[in-house]
This record gives sequence, structure tokens and C-alpha cells, in this order.
Amino acid sequence: MAAIATSTIRPLSAAAHGEKNLRSIVFLIGLWLCLAFGILVLVVLLFETFQEGRPRLDGMLFTNYTSQLRPETAGARAAILGSAMVIGTTAALALPLGVAAAAYLEEFASRESKFAKFVELNVQNLAAVPAIIYGMLAAALALTVGLPKNTVLAGGIALALLILPVVIVSTREALRAVPREIRQGSLALGATPIQTLTRQTLPAAVPGIATGTILALSRAAGEAAPLLLLGGLVFVQFDPNGLLSGFTTMPIQIFNWAGRSQEEFQQLAAAASILLLVLLIAMNAVAIFIRNKFASER
Repeated sequence: MAAIATSTIRPLSAAAHGEKNLRSIVFLIGLWLCLAFGILVLVVLLFETFQEGRPRLDGMLFTNYTSQLRPETAGARAAILGSAMVIGTTAALALPLGVAAAAYLEEFASRESKFAKFVELNVQNLAAVPAIIYGMLAAALALTVGLPKNTVLAGGIALALLILPVVIVSTREALRAVPREIRQGSLALGATPIQTLTRQTLPAAVPGIATGTILALSRAAGEAAPLLLLGGLVFVQFDPNGLLSGFTTMPIQIFNWAGRSQEEFQQLAAAASILLLVLLIAMNAVAIFIRNKFASER
């Protein structure tokens, strides 16, 4: 054990101080080939999707509703607004619950508490549960309380359950990264533990919390399985106007269009896929910007 603890990790690269024996170089070449293959497949897929969807990347994609009779003028207006409302509901449900749970587990729960250990173990396991299981849980919850399944609120609950473990884990990591001296200094000046948490620890952990939450929401924006299980609509010609309104989302609409044989629907599916991809990249860019901005200000 002592030998393992004192051993140093040598870089596997062709750098000046890297390993240069034949076995390491062959292994490194294999890694490069795997990386190149993955990038090549991704580039080809994106190029094909863009080529197919380029004719429909116009204003009608944003302003028109879907249509079964005129696919050449159909759009994704209801899906875009539905995605925005469902993701907004998801954020409103998951963010306070996730941050509060993480703050309790990291700042107040005893390390020896069996309850805290039980919750922590379940949070870690729930992060690996398939997305469709959360759709089943949300459907069961909706039936129990008498809530219609195919509503914005039910969709938000399903996606909030989906990303809640990720929010808790990322928030705990962000809180853990805050220097202990900040807490000790606040407590030494007479602040209560609650004041220390709300005025010192949480503000210092905002970059990590925001980054983890945005990345979790970007995952939720691309999920279709739990919403399809809840009965998310595939043909919507109205704007969602509340939490109890019917809805569709971009992944559901793409799934519906991609299953149709007409070329116009295939073009629509490709154009909507590009739009969804741009949205997800923008969300990830915002997360990176927030992280870098707060890191540079420290």
C-alpha cells in the first residue's frame, strides 16, 4: 500500500517525460484511433443532418405549428414553447430541492448518521436509473393525486426527478470545494450556521452549482422517453398556456417526424434536430462561461 501511495503517475504520451516503450506507444495509438473514429462519426452525422435539414431552417420552423396535410410549411412552434415551459418547470422544482438536500447532507448531517448515509447511497444509485423509470414514477404520482399525465406540470415533475440526483451531487461537490476557512471565519465572527450557509458558503459555491444545474437541464431538454410515457402529445396546434396545459417538446416532435416516411417530415426532423443541438450547445456554453467568469474573479 505504501508503494502505491508513494508511486508517481507517469504521463502516457510522446512528450519528453512520457513513456516511450513499444507497448505504451501502441496503446496510445489505439486511443488516438478510437478518438478519431468517434469524432469522424460525429462529424459525418452532423454534416448529413445539416444537409438534410438546411432547406427547412427558415422562419416557418419557429412560427408555424406542425401539420399532417402540409408538411412543407409545418413548424415546431408548439414544441419550442412546450420545451421552454417544461424545462422552466423542471428548474423551478429541481433547483431548490436539490440545493437544499445537498446543503443538508454536506453542511448539517452527521457523518455517522444512518439516515444521511441511506439518503446519500440512494442519491448515488438514482443517478444511474434509466430515464423511463422516472416517467413511470411521475405517472404513478400523477394518478395518485389526480393530476392529468399529459400536462406541463407532470412533465416537469418527471424531468425534475430525473435531474435531481445530478443537481444534488454537483451541489455537494461545489459546497465541498469552498475553503473551510470561510466557514470558520464566519462562525468565529458570531454568525449562525444558517447565516454562514446562506451568506458565505452558498454564494462561494454558485459557479459549481450553476454549472452542474445547467448541464443537468441540458440533459433534461434532450430527453423524450419519460415524456412519451406520460402521454406527451405529438400533434399540438396551440401554445401551452399554463402548468395544466397539454404539451409537446422538441425531442417528442422530432421522434414523431422521424417516424414518418414523407421526405418533408424527414427534413423537418433534421432541421428540428439542428435547432435542439444548437440550444444544448448554447446551454453548455453558458455553463462554461459562468464557471470561467467566477473562477477568474476569485
